Amino acid sequence: MRNGVDKEEIWCAYNGLIYELNKSRLWRGGKHYEHWAGQDLTEEMKDAPHNENVFDKFKIVGILKP
Repeated sequence: MRNGVDKEEIWCAYNGLIYELNKSRLWRGGKHYEHWAGQDLTEEMKDAPHNENVFDKFKIVGILKP
């Protein structure tokens, strides 16, 4: 798991893609408000105050397998 706690990497998934969030100051420690890294955030984005373009600045590191 790449949640910023078990390993230094901070990753999350959105719409089937896995993003590296290490460079985001908003994800330090693997947490962003009430959201935790290391999980699929697709459903949680529906309630977010921003749109999916927030992921545009992050590197895609993989594809989430069903």
